[in-house]
Amino acid sequence: MATELFFFTSIPNLPFPLIKFPKHHQSLPLFSLAPPTISSRFKTVSSSKARPSSSTVVVHAVQEEVVQTPNSDSKVTPASSSKLVLVAGGSGGVGQLVVASLLSRNIKSRLLLRDPEKATTLFGKQDEETLLVCKGDTRNPKDLDPAIFEGVTHVICCTGTTAFPSRRWDGDNTPEKVDWEGVRNLVSALPSSLKRIVLVSSVGVTKFNELPWSIMNLFGVLKYKKMGEDFVQKSGLPFTIIRAGRLTDGPYTSYDLNTLLKATAGERRAVLMGQGDKLIGEVSRIVVAEACIQALDIEFTEGEIYEINSVEGEGPGSDPQKWRELFKAAKAK
Repeated sequence: MATELFFFTSIPNLPFPLIKFPKHHQSLPLFSLAPPTISSRFKTVSSSKARPSSSTVVVHAVQEEVVQTPNSDSKVTPASSSKLVLVAGGSGGVGQLVVASLLSRNIKSRLLLRDPEKATTLFGKQDEETLLVCKGDTRNPKDLDPAIFEGVTHVICCTGTTAFPSRRWDGDNTPEKVDWEGVRNLVSALPSSLKRIVLVSSVGVTKFNELPWSIMNLFGVLKYKKMGEDFVQKSGLPFTIIRAGRLTDGPYTSYDLNTLLKATAGERRAVLMGQGDKLIGEVSRIVVAEACIQALDIEFTEGEIYEINSVEGEGPGSDPQKWRELFKAAKAK
């Protein structure tokens, strides 16, 4: 799950005063993530022994009839993919949306969870050819059996915890353990044949010793995220890092797959991207999830770090070309 930061998401009963950031403007193309118009049928099959008849077995549990974006007459239907995407942190706010979107695109996925039962609650029982759930804890390198990564072509890492002490810190679930040691252990276990790892990080990681970021970093979350980023960059693996602003929309932990697929970003669907850790603002979890998936296939995002916010407006939906333009414009700055 992506880290919930002070000022990057709501933290109840926080003993620190609210700090107002200065407004930041950039002349970049704005597109939006369209609220998906999805008609889905969800069917369940055995997760381990699917019936052999191709006429009765549902290989891809989510079947989308039509997905449309605003200001466009074109209809987009999901296509099958040769990718096998491993998602770490798939039960969190961003991770749930990543998994749901991969399923809707007919992209084979592998989910690394501490508690595999959460996957059934969120996504139903899936054919293992569609979604294979593996038990594992990135905080413990002994949990990361090499068999988990066999055949994996891409990885999206959405793990995280809260910036300030909370119940989610129970069981040694601190930023140091999750954002630093967990990322280090996961990256160390990945095969050298990997085509891309996308890491969800946070804006402000390069400024954790500066006000107001130093207040957010009182318990080290930005420092440890930056350490995780550095390890990814030095790993030799092809990477893309997405630094998210304050996360909004969700998390959708209590919902099912059908609800996840109907989630929208409201009026804040326009996407603003930048580089150099200059953006300040908020971003919909839906936008972050879509950016991660799009980055997997955009060749020039390899080896790059992007900041991402969302504002009011219309925009890219799941249109690959519009996302290419967004990533390209950010890189040109």
